[in-house]
Amino acid sequence: MTTLVLVVALAIYLIFYFSFGKGLQTKLLKSQEAPAAPSQRLSDGVDYIPTSKYVLFGHHFASIAGAGPIVGPAIAIAWGWLPGLLWIWFGNIFIGAIHDYLALTASVRYDGRSVQFVAQELIGKKAGKSFGWFILFLCFLVVAAFGDIVAGQFAGDGAVASTFFLFCASAIVLGILMYRTKLPMIISTLIGIVLLIASFVIGKHVGISASKDVWFLVIFIYIIIASSLPVNILLQPRDYLNSFLLYFGLITGAIGAILSAKGFDSVPVFTSFSAKVIGGKPSPFWPTVPLVIACGALSGFHALIASGTSSKQLRDEKDGLFVGYGAMLTEGFLATISVIAIAAFGVQALGEGKVLATPPLARFTASYGAMVASAMPFFTAKFMKLFAAIWVSSFALTTLDTTNRLGRYIVSELSLPAKEKRPGLYKFFNNKWVGSLVVAFFGIGLAWSGNYTILWPAFSGANQLIASIVMLTVAMWVKKELNEKYTNLVFIPAVFLWITVTAAIIWYQIAIVPAHFADPANIKNLITGTLVGLMNIIMIIINIAMVVTFFKNFGKDKAVKA
Repeated sequence: MTTLVLVVALAIYLIFYFSFGKGLQTKLLKSQEAPAAPSQRLSDGVDYIPTSKYVLFGHHFASIAGAGPIVGPAIAIAWGWLPGLLWIWFGNIFIGAIHDYLALTASVRYDGRSVQFVAQELIGKKAGKSFGWFILFLCFLVVAAFGDIVAGQFAGDGAVASTFFLFCASAIVLGILMYRTKLPMIISTLIGIVLLIASFVIGKHVGISASKDVWFLVIFIYIIIASSLPVNILLQPRDYLNSFLLYFGLITGAIGAILSAKGFDSVPVFTSFSAKVIGGKPSPFWPTVPLVIACGALSGFHALIASGTSSKQLRDEKDGLFVGYGAMLTEGFLATISVIAIAAFGVQALGEGKVLATPPLARFTASYGAMVASAMPFFTAKFMKLFAAIWVSSFALTTLDTTNRLGRYIVSELSLPAKEKRPGLYKFFNNKWVGSLVVAFFGIGLAWSGNYTILWPAFSGANQLIASIVMLTVAMWVKKELNEKYTNLVFIPAVFLWITVTAAIIWYQIAIVPAHFADPANIKNLITGTLVGLMNIIMIIINIAMVVTFFKNFGKDKAVKA
């Protein structure tokens, strides 16, 4: 079964990339006729930097993936392995990849501006400003959800923490070699890979022991610094090295799945339509699946990455297919490997009856280690488990500091109305260190007060809601500025997603949030329930208002900008 599912997934993704994806590039977008990319025209050495598509793919994928395509499928296993796998495949192909590719290209056509700006131009100024608050809330929730996961990983295994920080030091060295010396790219890359391997070897034996609360503080400081530095000092070279972790992880995982040829005997095909998935409550697969599986199937956060950093670094618009569409399909393939590993090796790695009782990230790392070791005995399960933990933590931290960078952009944009009337206030919030501090403070603060059982679905809900709004935005773009006959290709899945995720968030607000007020003495629960509940209510209101505005403008000949 592992072999069959892996081969089917690989075939689906390759076929769609070279047929459907190429068709979007040449027939709808006509990228072969596009003018010079913003990275060339607006190059500033800080944000707009022409970048090799292979380097940019590493940064883009590491930023969009994080722990998402692993944690979500690992949680969804509670419904059985088939429902989550089908959502991953269909969501990835018919929504996620289209969403990512068109959001990236739309941003490129608008000079690398944020998706918020694009929405403002196409749907209206009020919608654009509302979208900004949407994005800011998502940034808080992303930092909270991934911050909780990373702090837990570091507290659980000091070797993971030490290896990551050695990895960051290696990335800075690589950045110097790539951008400050005349060394050929291949030589710089080889030196970077050697340093990466050395980080694993040294970090494995030099663990850093600290409590989860201490790691929250360390992560808080780290993401403020990392998100404020020029992208080519840490972000680009680290994510380029991350891409090699990705390639190694995907290749060994794929080989492990193919050669092990094991049945899915650790997880049933299907358990229950309303299995206890979210917060220990019976959770109907529809509409709540997008609250569980976000990245891997589809993700609004990807549009923020695409329009926040990647569009400013894309050297040529034609590279968008490889970076945007290709990275989304790759993420779906990673999510598939997560399902395969747990469904086939969960019991072997964790023990009978312990699969669902084990935290989702640990389900994957242990199962992945067992799968690879079973097919390639020269890799021990212990080593591959450590590799998987570092791999996921490294990607999650990339998501954290990239999100903080995006968040400071949004804080700056939201402060624009004060530029003329209160210039001092605008200058304060436009400062990159202040903007980074605001996002980190609320995000890590929320992570400290809660746990993934409420933070993950809250993040996923906001994430998927933004995806539906972005899909509607690019549907407007396709209709008004590209080719109207392709509109339904984007519009129909956008409406389906909007209905699904809106229903899911309302369910979450009714079924999950009130439980955090059951014990008034539990201050952390009260903080989490209050903040998440308020953000949900505000997002539902903004969401409905934006959709009403969208449909008012959708039938008109030109997008209304007032």
